[in-house]
Amino acid sequence: MEKYLIAFVAALAISFAATPFIKKLAIRIGAIDVPKDDRRVHDKPIPRLGGLAIYISFLAVVLALVPYSTKLLGILVGATLIVILGVIDDIKPLPSKLKLLVQVVAAIILAASGVRVEWVTNPFDSVDGMAYLSYFSYPITIFWVVGVTNTLNLIDGLDGLAAGIASIAALTLLAVSIMNGHTTVVIYTAALAGAAIGFLPYNFNPAKIFMGDTGSTFLGFVLAAVSIEGAIKGAATLAIAIPILALGLPIFDTTFAIIRRAVNGKPIMEADKGHLHHRLLALGLSQRQVVFTLYAVSAFLGLGAIVITQDNPVKSVAVVGFVVATMALALGQMGFQEPEHKRKLDQ
Repeated sequence: MEKYLIAFVAALAISFAATPFIKKLAIRIGAIDVPKDDRRVHDKPIPRLGGLAIYISFLAVVLALVPYSTKLLGILVGATLIVILGVIDDIKPLPSKLKLLVQVVAAIILAASGVRVEWVTNPFDSVDGMAYLSYFSYPITIFWVVGVTNTLNLIDGLDGLAAGIASIAALTLLAVSIMNGHTTVVIYTAALAGAAIGFLPYNFNPAKIFMGDTGSTFLGFVLAAVSIEGAIKGAATLAIAIPILALGLPIFDTTFAIIRRAVNGKPIMEADKGHLHHRLLALGLSQRQVVFTLYAVSAFLGLGAIVITQDNPVKSVAVVGFVVATMALALGQMGFQEPEHKRKLDQ
């Protein structure tokens, strides 16, 4: 446990200390988020690129504490590729197709290193309840990694939201990994949680710096990778449900966004103001109230993931069913139309 605590505290301290320097760098190279449309909730230019501090702290701790392996190399090379892409995009926005291509390449590198979704729940198998995917593990892994990478990016719409949600998801996967005996994954998740929390004081409302695509896509990529190693390869019967619940909020929000845009005849990649945080703001909540509300929802989903790790099939099915039904009902009540009215946001 001492090693895990060191990973968490060291990552937190490095991230906290590095962020002011990254802020100065962002200003110097022009990585500034200028509010140009009504989707932005800030009214003045804010430097981004803060995700670079999260990446640096995670990298330093993992290199110091995790023994070398092909999987480690795959995670770090893929994550570095994602960060390079994010840095460039934070300075000058890149085409979405190019970003998707690079994300797919990073996911292929990860899968080739051995970090793959190799097992899924098989309800027709009464022996161990799992099915081996064989060669199908590659496309499924790529889909999972690219999908989660983008869900964290899409939810990054309020000060402190993505960093907090990522921290909660990382701590959830940390707990699951401890229960399953995946010691290396515990270090990954402890370092990731510490790095995100160390950045949070500068990013919480009113934010002094944004993490940008550099941070949101990096957090999504690493969470996708460590969830494969620490949860999907765990012993739980509903193994695939564990990371889905741990990352439930961004996954549900992105799924709902895709459905909403399809129903309204809009391109799936077209941005709108229909995300959960936009809808809660439209109800009159302040930024901080919305963020704390979504933190609570994410923590609730994380607890559900920890509960089903106990490998009680009846309890697992009940928890997953309840969570899915509740989220579907809540999202359904909000409707598929983007909120039309705008409110002055509490900065």
